Amino acid sequence: MHDIRSIRTNPGAFDASMVRRGLPAQSPDILARDLARRTAQTALQEKQARRNALAKEIGQGKRAGADTSTLEAEATALRNDMEGLEKQAADHDAGIKAILEALPNILDAAVPDGPDETANVVLSQHGEPRDLGFEPKQHFELGEALGMMDFGTASKLAGARFTVLRGPLARLERALGQFMLDLHTAQHGYEETIVPSLVNADTMYGTGNLPKFEEDLFKTTDGRYLIPTAEVPLTNIVRGEIVAEKQLPIRLTALTDCYRSEAGSAGRDTRGMLRQHQFRKVELVCISHPDNSDAEHEYMTRSAEAVLSMLGLPFRRMLLSSGDTGFGSARTHDLEVWLPGQQMWREISSCSNTRDFQARRMNARFRSPDGKTVAFVHTLNGSGVAVGRALIAVMENHQQADGSILIPEVLRPYMGGMERIAAA
Repeated sequence: MHDIRSIRTNPGAFDASMVRRGLPAQSPDILARDLARRTAQTALQEKQARRNALAKEIGQGKRAGADTSTLEAEATALRNDMEGLEKQAADHDAGIKAILEALPNILDAAVPDGPDETANVVLSQHGEPRDLGFEPKQHFELGEALGMMDFGTASKLAGARFTVLRGPLARLERALGQFMLDLHTAQHGYEETIVPSLVNADTMYGTGNLPKFEEDLFKTTDGRYLIPTAEVPLTNIVRGEIVAEKQLPIRLTALTDCYRSEAGSAGRDTRGMLRQHQFRKVELVCISHPDNSDAEHEYMTRSAEAVLSMLGLPFRRMLLSSGDTGFGSARTHDLEVWLPGQQMWREISSCSNTRDFQARRMNARFRSPDGKTVAFVHTLNGSGVAVGRALIAVMENHQQADGSILIPEVLRPYMGGMERIAAA
């Protein structure tokens, strides 16, 4: 959500940011509605003052035995006028809110301009894609040959874009999630949190998923929503709260199932596990002081990078362009991992600084030590990382010529010492 006062102060800068997002200038409409709202509110206040004065005059007149019918008629007319002005002000306010809640965040100045992912910038690369010495297979070819990745049964149970994992491959998926949680809690200072997978509309609204992205969500018959990511409940923990400045930063992590309708993705990544309706992800969330959120963004990105580095995966950090940066984000780093089977870099983590965009929607604030200043926090979120995609990356990068999968050393304690996954 945007600050209307900021738009009044510098409409040109606001419009310039929207244009970078591929949208037309928004301030003329917003400010016209804002002026109409404030005009109605001013007229309402004036009429209220006159009505108060009339009430006093009527009271005095009645006590003196005077005829107050003319004054009472004026008071009645004023009441009717005030009801109309109240409705006008409320209608304008609702219209402004509807516009602002549908507009994306202001982009960071460092975000490169561009229409889509083709304009993203490589900031760094860690490791090189290795020559495996044989024709690499894709993860679904490996998993099906092992007899441990079953798309047919998943389709029977639930339809397309679901997977059944079995045996050591299922254990490897579990090991990845546990490894990530242990790393982020023990070494990176994030607090492990278990959150609901079903949340209400206010919670979805707080992180910007509603109203704009409702078609991407799964909604229950009682009006709740399945979470698309643990970012939603984790960030909303501070909704409506005023936290003490000394509590910041608040770093949280959770391993949850995530549910997405994948609206608009027909025909994309239809084979395998890359794009699923249900998947597991370790999420990182930070509630930060505004002065420190850029540093927290770097810290969060490095925390996610540590996962990929310890798994022995080649990856690179991308700075997303204006056309590829998400709705709520001011700046986003994507981490892309190399998949030998696809011969492509694919996103495995996305770390975003939303600044105060979500905090304004949630009314999430902090209080300074002297108690005099209350301001909006900054919120950040990132994948630390997507477990299913990490499984894919481990399978493809550590595959052997015989179709077996070499287990990275950091995962072996979670696998009971197993070093390799092979067909029975």
